[in-house]
Amino acid sequence: MKSSTKKKYPTIGCCGIDCGLCPRFYTTGTSKCPGCLGKDFRNFHPSCSIITCCVKTKNYETCADCEELPCKRIEKWDQVDSFVTHRDCFRNLQEIRRNGIESFITQHKLRMKFLRNLLEKYDDGRSKSFYCLSAALLPVDSMNSIVAELSRSEPKPIDRKESAKMLRKAFTDVAAAIGIDLKYRKKA
Repeated sequence: MKSSTKKKYPTIGCCGIDCGLCPRFYTTGTSKCPGCLGKDFRNFHPSCSIITCCVKTKNYETCADCEELPCKRIEKWDQVDSFVTHRDCFRNLQEIRRNGIESFITQHKLRMKFLRNLLEKYDDGRSKSFYCLSAALLPVDSMNSIVAELSRSEPKPIDRKESAKMLRKAFTDVAAAIGIDLKYRKKA
């Protein structure tokens, strides 16, 4: 099989992580991550056994193309988090397997667009990680409804800090109602 070192869609990791919904993807400056195998990726992640297997050895875009999924490299991948949640990685891979990468990316881009809007209009300097986690885990229609309600309820402009506080509470309430904890999980 031909060896490759490129991915068509760097906003979704080989492992199914939502790179395009990670706080480091939206960082400015030297710590900005380009996504999975994006430009200068090796400067941030010099060695990744999942990429080596998936892209270099098997020439796949994601592990969804592999018959061995979930293999020993990622079988417990969804148990811990880093900058971005790992919780949906297997769900993402199954969706890619079921509907194709293009269909997945279309939906993923909607989440990314929603997240960019949150960061541009409602980030108080302390909410980026929370918004990224929310965009990755919550239903988009619920988040859209909350943001639309916030914009309608305040005829006068409110400051970002107050907006962020209101969004945080509303997103947390929706998450609790559907059994999602909007916190990153650390390794035990």
